[in-house]
Amino acid sequence: MSAPVHPPFPLLIPDDTPDLDDVRAALARADAVGELGTDLAATLAWVVGVARPRSVALTWELLASVAARDVAAARILEPHLDALGILDEAAVAGYPTPDPAGSWGVFAAESPGTRLEAREDAGTWTLHGTKPWCSLAADLTHALVTAWVDDERRQLFALDLRDRAVTARTGPWHARGLDRVVSAPIDVDGAVAVPVGEPGWYLRRPGFAHGGVGVAACWWGGAVPLRSALAAAARADRADQLSRVHLGRADTALWAARAVLVETAQVFGAGGSASESLRAARARAVVVDAVETTLAEAAHALGPLPLVTDEAHARRVADLQVYVRQHHAARDLAKIGGDVAEGANAW
Repeated sequence: MSAPVHPPFPLLIPDDTPDLDDVRAALARADAVGELGTDLAATLAWVVGVARPRSVALTWELLASVAARDVAAARILEPHLDALGILDEAAVAGYPTPDPAGSWGVFAAESPGTRLEAREDAGTWTLHGTKPWCSLAADLTHALVTAWVDDERRQLFALDLRDRAVTARTGPWHARGLDRVVSAPIDVDGAVAVPVGEPGWYLRRPGFAHGGVGVAACWWGGAVPLRSALAAAARADRADQLSRVHLGRADTALWAARAVLVETAQVFGAGGSASESLRAARARAVVVDAVETTLAEAAHALGPLPLVTDEAHARRVADLQVYVRQHHAARDLAKIGGDVAEGANAW
């Protein structure tokens, strides 16, 4: 069997970037996983062995390059690295932190009708209730989980998912994309948890914005091979001008999104940006538009054939279509518009 062909590396940052060899090594180990993204146990074993990159730019490069190999693998790696980054931030801020060993998720979503509460008794915190959208909860060892400490405030806690007081549901999860990454509720009945930061710290920390764009780097990297498929179609003997139009639309959209990711990584890496939240939201919006443009152009240019005969292509399309729905479309754009209308208009 021939080795899979990946887009040229690196995708986002210069080839002579310091510490880039660490990313290369992580990718080489990923390529040694027989069924990266589909063999869940093997993929998680690889994820646990990935050291957290030393900068925002290196992290996004790793995530994008993994997504170019397999979207689900990036979907599994991203929250693990995010959790390690959160724990590092907490330690730098002077908060006690648990041992980061194991495989980690970050469960911070909310949903109507479900609520996870944290209660303190003699210095010990326990969690009670249900938390929605807990990706791979049945397969991970630990997670950082937000829980309500009163009617107004949420706090972050480290939770051992192997505790008998934690039950990971198996569904409902009828996904056709990211079908291996089951994202279902957990029920918690008095599991002991370790607070990480004070109430509200999780959302206030600078890394919250960084993590949000890390997800967008996964989206972008996952779409890059679709550009390659469009380029191959445009080079075919019977290619016409329309095939080049489809390629051109996808290429310019992904090029613009790449420029946004590169600039955002530079700004975040330099530190001190007063508008990190707005900048992150803008970057995510640009990237999701580019990915959805690329998905549409690939569908129009390539037709149904690769969706029914090319397993890797069909899986990539399905995975991306589910993954980008972590962007809340018009609601996220409305939030950007509201921030700008209220005066957060710096470029």
